[in-house]
Amino acid sequence: MIEITQPQALARLRRISLAAQGLLQVQPFGYGMAGALKAINHLGYVQIDTISVVERAHHHVLHSRVPKFKPAMINELLLNGDIFEYWSHAAAFLPIDDFRFSLPYKHALKSGLTHWYKNPDKKIIRELLARIRSEGPLRSRDLETETKKTGTGWWDWKPAKKALEQMYMQGDLMVCNREGFQKSYDLTERVLPSQVNTQMPSIEEFAAHLVDQQLRCQGLLSLKGITYLRRNAELRRAVKDLVNDRLGQRILEQIQLGSGEVFILESGALECPLPRMSNRMLILSPFDNAVIQRDRLRALFEYDYQIECYVPEAKRQYGYFSLPLLYRGEFIGRMDCKAHRKVSHLEIKSLYLEDHPFDEDFLIAAFVEAIKKFKQFQQCDAVSLTNAYPKHLTQRLRSALDSLA
Repeated sequence: MIEITQPQALARLRRISLAAQGLLQVQPFGYGMAGALKAINHLGYVQIDTISVVERAHHHVLHSRVPKFKPAMINELLLNGDIFEYWSHAAAFLPIDDFRFSLPYKHALKSGLTHWYKNPDKKIIRELLARIRSEGPLRSRDLETETKKTGTGWWDWKPAKKALEQMYMQGDLMVCNREGFQKSYDLTERVLPSQVNTQMPSIEEFAAHLVDQQLRCQGLLSLKGITYLRRNAELRRAVKDLVNDRLGQRILEQIQLGSGEVFILESGALECPLPRMSNRMLILSPFDNAVIQRDRLRALFEYDYQIECYVPEAKRQYGYFSLPLLYRGEFIGRMDCKAHRKVSHLEIKSLYLEDHPFDEDFLIAAFVEAIKKFKQFQQCDAVSLTNAYPKHLTQRLRSALDSLA
């Protein structure tokens, strides 16, 4: 096991991780819709989130990596059959080539080995399935409308919506279209492209898929991180056995940080060339693939991050929806902001910059350039800053942001 004790060695590990995430180069996956598809295929998933104080998380993740990305491109990829929507560790857009790895969870739900809803109404499921088979795709909104019209019967909103979700989760249905957060469901056999592999993977195949995927998109990983939020004990054992086998064959090697945290990476990765560090700053989503595993983030980047929209307001330290700030391989702060779309205004409620070794003039310039691109992404023309910490930077930051007007 290699012990990482020198600051420059830790900095290199961080660069390995960020390069694997596509956060060092300007267009690591290309641009536009082709770049978005390549990014999703590389990352393995893009998490879907409903919070809209700024542009949705699934759009934000791709905006951070793909120049000329437009939110409408995701639905185009869905309609083209290039990606599909399902559950990863959360609701996500996934590469269509990974479809077969959604089958074990679907099978477990359908067979009752695990539950989405404990007692799904099988009568409603049968009737809804028959309706979709004969009439075509159905939106959850359609059920809601019919409830308002009839007020009685099995079309009662909650049971019908639960039945629809149950069929989707157990694999009878797929999302075939999206209008914002209104999903249309159709039979899987009518949505899934014919060339897609639908063979149930063995537990060993599933373990290999997860290990290879995580090495590709994270660069280095922990055993816990490989099966992040997956509760399948058999799968966890298979992953552990596979990692140990590859360590024994020297395909993988282990490193230990000064904190005691152990990470796994491909043998020789520490010596491989990496993209150069740029001076640009990135404003990331709280659900970005690079930050979603908070324990990993804390161990590798010494960055203690929590999204506080689920925290009572009185207990919040940084704000409702603070966004991580990445600069020259370090997470150097966070920004709580809100896009007021009706008036085309981006309000920065608070900006927190942590202790860092960077020149303040360069840092402010990088922040302003990042905000320039970010406010365009939010479809905002104006920007304001209410509070900044440390406070001595407040006026300089405001003056610099005024140049964007």
